[in-house]
Amino acid sequence: MTGTSLGTAPGSPLRVGLVGYGLAGSVFHAPLIAATDGLALDTVVTSNPERQQQARAEFPDVRLAATPDELFDRAAELDLIVVASPNKTHVPLATTALEAGLPVVVDKPVAGTAAEARALAALAEERGLLLSVFQNRRWDNDFRTLRKLLDEGELGDVWRFESRFERWRPKPKGGWRESGDPAEIGGLLYDLGSHVVDQALVLFGPAAAVYAESDIRRPGAETDDDTFIAITHAGGVRSHLHVSATTAQLGPRFRVLGSTAGYVKYGLDPQEAALRDGLRPGPDWGVEPESLWGRVGSGQSPVTGGGRPEPTLPGDYPAYYAAVAKALLEGAPNPVTAREAAAALDVLEAARRSAREKVTVTL
Repeated sequence: MTGTSLGTAPGSPLRVGLVGYGLAGSVFHAPLIAATDGLALDTVVTSNPERQQQARAEFPDVRLAATPDELFDRAAELDLIVVASPNKTHVPLATTALEAGLPVVVDKPVAGTAAEARALAALAEERGLLLSVFQNRRWDNDFRTLRKLLDEGELGDVWRFESRFERWRPKPKGGWRESGDPAEIGGLLYDLGSHVVDQALVLFGPAAAVYAESDIRRPGAETDDDTFIAITHAGGVRSHLHVSATTAQLGPRFRVLGSTAGYVKYGLDPQEAALRDGLRPGPDWGVEPESLWGRVGSGQSPVTGGGRPEPTLPGDYPAYYAAVAKALLEGAPNPVTAREAAAALDVLEAARRSAREKVTVTL
């Protein structure tokens, strides 16, 4: 889609309506939109007075709307809708936006099922509109570094990809993300699992088979808080993915084992913490200290000095919205398509079935 079909004047930034101002909207989307050349945060939708005040404090010129209906009543004044509201609202809100003729960015997971994601993709294609999914962790520092190592053949043929997104939260925090109501699409399988599965598919291609173990560990917890997913990729690589809120000792974020070397990296990309602390993209954004660099080598543990330090590329979340702007204004590729997100949902659905029925699911 090009800028010629958008309502904004030539040369003016695209006007963005952001639905939701909780964690996703306030920490990730709003700051990244505001930092992107070619985009302007026009309207924030939230009915919460404190969140309205927060939005106005950070973005004094932003308009506020209490409901999505208020936003869609002036759809002609906007060029892009970003859906950062609770998971169960993603499909209806994205559908309404597309039917109003507006391109859409939807936070992950785009939908509760792969079928819903593909239906949304078909609607966007029918209308000739951009539908993109916010998979920001494709721009994590460690993921960017691993892609570079793979592109350069540093590890040889990869045999096993281990990815861990682990936390130590022994008491549930509550809220819709930890609700046991299936309609809420909560739990770690769909929350953090959306990230680790997407990364595995980007790196190693389609899944051929899925096995999973999923548990509710914490007293009072209603939905999965400790899940393991094993993917056999069509190309032969095996991905072992862990997402957990119950990990008292955190493992490496990545351990990637190949025919000539391995790569081990501890620690999370620093961008989320920086955004939570109120920092904004600028010089040295996404850079981590040398002490956190991963190591590449063979035959020894990183703890015993094995391998060489591998400089970590800076994380680059701003690249996502820069790509969205370029797609809308210049017809460049969609950075994350809904059909890619549907392929990840195929895996998540298979993982849920595998854990429930204690079987390996062939895709």
